[in-house]
Amino acid sequence: MMTHTTITITNLILISLLLLVSKSKGDARAQIIKQHCDDELEADPSIYVQNFVRIMEIIGNQIRSSHNATSSVGEGPNRNIGLAQCYNDLSSQDCILCYAEIRTVFPTCFPRSGGRIYLDGCFMRIQNYSFYDEYTGPNDTTVCGNTTRKSDNVFQESTRQAVANAVTGALKNNDYFGREQVLVSGGENSVYVLAECWKTLSRGSCRACLENASASIAGCLPWSEGRVLNTGCFMRYSDTNFLNPLPASSSSTNKGRIIAIVVSVISSVVVLIVVFMIVLYVRKHRYVQQKRKGSYAAEKMAKILLQKNLNFKYSTIEKATEYWDESNKLGQGGYGTVYKGVLPDGREIAVKRLYFNNKFRAAEFYNEVNMISSVEHKNLIKLLGCSCLGPESILVYEYLPNMSLDLYIFDKIKGREIGWEKRFEIIIGIAEGLVYLHENTNSRIIHRDIKASNILLDFRLRPKIADFGLARTFQDDKSHISTVIAGTFGYMAPEYLIHGQLTEKVDVYSFGVLILEMVTGMENNKSKTTEYTDSLLSTAWKHFKQGTLEEIFDPNLMMHIHPNFDFQKDAIKVAHVGLLCTQEVPSLRPSMSSALKLFAKDNEPLPVPSNPPFIDEKTMEHNDITQELQNYRDGGACSSAATVSNSQFYSREQELQNYRDGGARKYDGCR
Repeated sequence: MMTHTTITITNLILISLLLLVSKSKGDARAQIIKQHCDDELEADPSIYVQNFVRIMEIIGNQIRSSHNATSSVGEGPNRNIGLAQCYNDLSSQDCILCYAEIRTVFPTCFPRSGGRIYLDGCFMRIQNYSFYDEYTGPNDTTVCGNTTRKSDNVFQESTRQAVANAVTGALKNNDYFGREQVLVSGGENSVYVLAECWKTLSRGSCRACLENASASIAGCLPWSEGRVLNTGCFMRYSDTNFLNPLPASSSSTNKGRIIAIVVSVISSVVVLIVVFMIVLYVRKHRYVQQKRKGSYAAEKMAKILLQKNLNFKYSTIEKATEYWDESNKLGQGGYGTVYKGVLPDGREIAVKRLYFNNKFRAAEFYNEVNMISSVEHKNLIKLLGCSCLGPESILVYEYLPNMSLDLYIFDKIKGREIGWEKRFEIIIGIAEGLVYLHENTNSRIIHRDIKASNILLDFRLRPKIADFGLARTFQDDKSHISTVIAGTFGYMAPEYLIHGQLTEKVDVYSFGVLILEMVTGMENNKSKTTEYTDSLLSTAWKHFKQGTLEEIFDPNLMMHIHPNFDFQKDAIKVAHVGLLCTQEVPSLRPSMSSALKLFAKDNEPLPVPSNPPFIDEKTMEHNDITQELQNYRDGGACSSAATVSNSQFYSREQELQNYRDGGARKYDGCR
């Protein structure tokens, strides 16, 4: 009988052999290949944004259980029809991670009426008309080349054969997915091909799309890599194995291969040990190569770890989480997975295991370590350390047993555990944490992603702001213009979402949405139907004007309240502050320190709030147009962006439109 140790070693050998046969399992392939935004502008900003937010939410929910998703929201010119699909060799987890990258980048197409984005692992398209049966179009693109050219005819012929085989396989498969590996004759290398159609096509349309792609991709030869980005399908070939291993149930051939591997493991342990050592060498070599590519970032990271004593060994974290056991998983987001762990000294920790394979994810990791290690406050999550020397980058935080705020305020049962007094304490704690970030540190810190799921609760249900991966610092009082919008829909301020203007007022807006959610128990821009319903902001605004805010209060607010205590007065005041924080015009919103003082006012009238965004789509234009034009004329954060003279404009509105059409947001250098 085999001992437990022998079984463990055998399992490790089996995993290593699989790594040798194919690329590391679990590659989300979230590299962006191409994004195309339509030329046509959306018809109505308020309706379009509402529909867009809703369709991204619906498709995101579908992607969690399926590799493809379709949905339609709205009617007429503001209708949003969407399709998202992960390629069939991605695992469910990698599919979610790939879509998370899409969800971050795709909103940069706004205010265009539609667009599409191709990643190496997934695809998404949104239009205001039904496009599901389209398979070719004027925006079809071929992307060729990397650093290698294969001048020999043998490689080119092997590539053509592999492409033909992959197309045949895709047309035989109900999932329209084909993959192929062909050994280059006379050599040790292979060519790898992936071909896939969108599931909305008929088989005949899929055939036509793949035949077109086959002809187009042949034009990439003799380059060692090529991709075709068609309206209805995706194709890629490479001399590097980019394919993920398929699950055993996906094909009988793959199942047979796995059985054969298992048999060989059991019957030839000595040979496998040799293979295992080879794999360790190969992986170490790959790691060294990756480390050389990012040597500058690694040096900066190592310096921080040394100075602040934040270093953890990867092996220590592995053991603490019982080697990433599923039972220890606490949650999962767009940047990775969080596990519970126990260190050898008995301390409980929360481990954020980041998945990235490009410079952008590495930058996010460095940013979060640098950011949170420089601040310390009772209402900010405490970073215990990190590890950047293993196969993934790891952040180690204090473990908070009560998890995140959203698990309470959006749940009718758990919501009973935090009545009004506790919720008010949480609101004050969040506000104090944001005041510290905005005003009491050496450099201003803007979090950019304040929401209920990023507020963690300790054992006494005290709040701690978490997840600083998107945070940014500024040394002066000027706003920052960004062409890359990041955050969570429903919490992003309109000036940031539409114009890329980033100031502390972006966090103030998110905080206002959050406290309205805490008072009402409702999520902003969230419904269980496919049709758009009024957002929480618009609902709260209507009730505020009618003087009936108490009608939308969460019934759980009354839990744990003294019978003689009238909480409604305080709750109305907090909702009032929430509306002040979510006003459409940024200059009208209070700073976080001012908002904190408003909570303390007793029997003093609060300022009257103006409307939240998107109640009237023209309000933001007229209220903010003068300031926006001034920023444009002064050059703002990107003085080279616009070159049109004022004499060409006939009105403020026309000037602003010309600025937008030729202005800062088209320049990648304007960050």
